[in-house]
Amino acid sequence: MTDIDGYLEQVQRDALFLCSDQRMDTELVDRLVLQLNRIYPQILNDKEAHRFRNLSVPTKVRLEELLKHLQRKGEEACHEFYRGLHIHAEDVYFSLPTRVKRREMAEPKWTNTVAARRERYALNNRGPIFFLSCFSFAVSLAMLYYYGECETLRGTGPFLHCSVAGLGSGAKDALISYTEVGNKKK
Repeated sequence: MTDIDGYLEQVQRDALFLCSDQRMDTELVDRLVLQLNRIYPQILNDKEAHRFRNLSVPTKVRLEELLKHLQRKGEEACHEFYRGLHIHAEDVYFSLPTRVKRREMAEPKWTNTVAARRERYALNNRGPIFFLSCFSFAVSLAMLYYYGECETLRGTGPFLHCSVAGLGSGAKDALISYTEVGNKKK
């Protein structure tokens, strides 16, 4: 189906589905006929509306005749039928084969997953290496703080003085005060 398909072609494609769908009951067909008759008498005059509302004829047969009549009337009549169907039975309208196909063409399934992947990585665009390096730096600082009291790692003061070069002022003050306290204990 292409975008240039008119309502006439869509009615031809959807006719079998409409005639076999259980949701197209007598009441719905009557409402569609009444709307076409009252609002668009040039599409469906009183005599034709009376014929399509005849309850002695089965609903399926009346609907088939109505669709054939609308196809003979042309593009505008088919368009107004779809408008009426959309107003009176939205669930039937959106389950029509032409509507389902159009929706699938507008939203292919693979584009949704690509967008989801982009959103997932939007907060962390630096990758796993950056995360591992930050995590290892934090662990090494924690180990230096925890084991800095023992004699084997007493020489961490110069390292901490050099490592504060790229940190913020609060972190610099904390690390420098820690090394000064460690130097006073010696």
